Amino acid sequence: MTFVVTESCIKCKYTDCVEVCPVDCFYEGPNFLVINPDECIDCALCEPECPVKAIYAEEDLPEKYSEYLSLNEKLSKEWPVLTTKKDAPPDAKEWETVEDKRHLLEE
Repeated sequence: MTFVVTESCIKCKYTDCVEVCPVDCFYEGPNFLVINPDECIDCALCEPECPVKAIYAEEDLPEKYSEYLSLNEKLSKEWPVLTTKKDAPPDAKEWETVEDKRHLLEE
C-alpha cells in the first residue's frame, strides 16, 4: 500500500509532509507534490502533517481522486526528489479551499 497526494495540494504545495518522511519518497513538480508508491513504506507520518488534507492512504482514497494514484506513480518518475521542507508559494493560502484544481496541475 501507499499514500497518495491529491488535488488539494495543487498550487498550495506545502512541504510539511516531506520533512517527516523517513524514506524520501516525495517528488516535486512546479505546483504539486507526489509520492512514489514504490518507495513509500506506509508509515502514515505524512498524512497528519498536510495542512490542506491532500494526502490519503490508498485504501481510503476517495473515488473522486482515484486518478491521483497513477498520477503520483507517473510523475514521481519524472520529477526530482524533495528531501527538505521549503517555503510554500506566496499565494498558497488563496488556493487552500479551492476545489476542482486538476486542470491547474503543471506536469
